[in-house]
Amino acid sequence: MPQAKNQKLSSWDVFYALNMALACLITYWIMTHILSRFVDKPSDFLGGMWAVAATVFVFRETRLQSLSAGIARLIATCVSFALCLLYLLLFPFTPVGMAALVGVGTLVMALLGRRDDIVTAGITTVVVMVVAAMSPADAWQQPLLRLADTMVGIAVGVACKWVGSFLFYKYVGEQSMDVTRAMH
Repeated sequence: MPQAKNQKLSSWDVFYALNMALACLITYWIMTHILSRFVDKPSDFLGGMWAVAATVFVFRETRLQSLSAGIARLIATCVSFALCLLYLLLFPFTPVGMAALVGVGTLVMALLGRRDDIVTAGITTVVVMVVAAMSPADAWQQPLLRLADTMVGIAVGVACKWVGSFLFYKYVGEQSMDVTRAMH
């Protein structure tokens, strides 16, 4: 549905943006401080970026939509994780192998009845495989690291969304209703 050109931002819009930004900052901080103890600097930055992407992915308009998006993201990541880990334990990265994994992942997601999540599984597979190609010595670690990044991003994103929405409706929402009642 097209939006009006001069649409004004509500207090909810501003709060939503601030809440998402805070969730992303928390996620990035957690991942870069936790991972820095175990991986090199480029992997640390990649982990932070991947976790933040998961946070943004699950940050939806409602708490229920955020939870649903988190579950969808986790399922797609788990399918990608299993396929990539198995492949990388047996073979080195190749473009044909990556394409085959995207195809197999598509079939698995279809069999699971998760057609809407095929794109997420495919993107996750491509990122894991390309990063594995960039670090061939430890390629098998990439699915494990990206699964951990995703889980942290989902957890922080959903938690911030739930807490933020609760706080908004408890404090700002009540004030808005009081102003509306006072005007009538």
